[in-house]
Order: sequence, then structure tokens, then C-alpha cells
Amino acid sequence: MISINIDKAKTIGNDIRRAKRNEAFKPFDDIIAKQIPGKDAQAAEAERVKIREADALVQKVINAASTTDEIKQAIAAIYTI
Repeated sequence: MISINIDKAKTIGNDIRRAKRNEAFKPFDDIIAKQIPGKDAQAAEAERVKIREADALVQKVINAASTTDEIKQAIAAIYTI
């Protein structure tokens, strides 16, 4: 029988979630940090807010998960695994 440490799975799931969130932030981070002419920093920040809000929901689901499938489904709901 295989035993899964759900707390460790949650930690791994949150690590994956953070990495995926950082990937999603990257194009908007560049616009904000570099103040690229012709690019709207306010629109970029608005997109970052959307990403943060969705990511916060995924984090809540991961933290409440009781199976690894729930963790995987939460991440896959907004990020490509």
C-alpha cells in the first residue's frame, strides 16, 4: 500500500502554484518594472491583480485539500501543469 503525506503534497502543490503564478506575472512585471513606452502600466497591474485573486483561491483549495487529486485539480483550474 502506498501512503501519501498530504501535508508534503500541499507544500509541493503550493510550490508549483507559486512558480506558475510567477510565470503568469512575468510579462506584466516587465511592463511595470521597465516602464516600457507604449505599454499601459495600470492595465498591467490590473492583470496582476486578477492573477493574484485567482491564485489566492487556488491556495485556499490546496490548503483545504484532502487528496492529491484535489491539489492537482486546483492548480489545473487556472494554470497549465
